[in-house]
Amino acid sequence: MKAIAYNIKPDEKEWLVLANYKKHDITIIANSLTADTLSFATGKEALLVFNNDELSGNMILGLRSLGIKYIATSSSQTDHLDLSAAGLAGMKVANVPLVADQADTKARMEQVIKNLDQWAAGKCVGKACCCQNECATAKKL
Repeated sequence: MKAIAYNIKPDEKEWLVLANYKKHDITIIANSLTADTLSFATGKEALLVFNNDELSGNMILGLRSLGIKYIATSSSQTDHLDLSAAGLAGMKVANVPLVADQADTKARMEQVIKNLDQWAAGKCVGKACCCQNECATAKKL
């Protein structure tokens, strides 16, 4: 899967690369995701969000127009993402469900890659699913 990661810290980058082990084609950008850096996502399928970058409805629509279908955040929180806008855009969204130590960067990066693996295989990400799509509704029943 082709993915892009914005606003990634050096320790996150190291663990992400190790967890990925060349499975996914991930472009890593140190800059934050803004209107000026949005175009770097052209041709990618997935967006990896780090350090609580805010994703407004307008930003999500811009990402969708560039080809982004999936958003994976490296946190357990999703309040920095407009989940309704992502749902309306048909995007799938995943987080990192609470782990014993949220400061455990290795575990968080492993979950981010696991989410990409599941999506690449055409599967739902299970407990990490935060999307507003039908699969999320069926999972919660």
